[in-house]
Amino acid sequence: MNRLILVGGGSSSGKSYITSEVMKRLGDQDIVRLTMDDYYKDQADIPLEERYKVNYDHPKAFDWPLMRKQLRDLKDGKPIQKPIYDFVTLTRTDKVETIEPKKVIVVEGIMALVDKEIRKLGDIKVFITASAERRFLRRLIRDKRERGRSFENIVSQYFNTVQPMYGEIVEPSSIYADFIINNDGVKNIAVDILTVLLEEEIESSSHSYSPQSMEEEFTEASLEEAFTK
Repeated sequence: MNRLILVGGGSSSGKSYITSEVMKRLGDQDIVRLTMDDYYKDQADIPLEERYKVNYDHPKAFDWPLMRKQLRDLKDGKPIQKPIYDFVTLTRTDKVETIEPKKVIVVEGIMALVDKEIRKLGDIKVFITASAERRFLRRLIRDKRERGRSFENIVSQYFNTVQPMYGEIVEPSSIYADFIINNDGVKNIAVDILTVLLEEEIESSSHSYSPQSMEEEFTEASLEEAFTK
């Protein structure tokens, strides 16, 4: 059974950097990596000026039905046609990417631990942390270099949606994480930790073990037995 690893965390906490570095170490023979950014909703029918007003740090910005279906397919050993998102036009391109299932499927994104159905699909859930100051500076540099956005646009988006949604939605999802990894400095062991976790998951992919869920652990029968003795 293929293993699904969910990697959540705030914007610019280092999710993409860490998962990319792990992939460099382990190679892509047994691992495939997806980013949830590609599952932003298609907005081709919305004028560009209206797309700028969308809150991209809210769950409503994502195409959850498609994401759930495609992650189930990958776990079941079926290839998918993943959409490709363009951050310049703020909508999907007219191209798709064929993703073949592998032993370990890594999915990273700010909402990786937010959706209950996707959490159920996840075998290991990881949350990457970093200070608000570091996340802001990283995002400022990234959006200027890679997405050509103005300083005013970056600052406005960060304080109007990114940081408020982090506190309201993203950070609270860390309670579902099996592992919380700090990525607050240049020199840290975040990459080392995730590398070890994925190596273990590659080995585990040949076994049918599945961890006990909270619903299975705390059944009505078990609670009744505990309190009647």
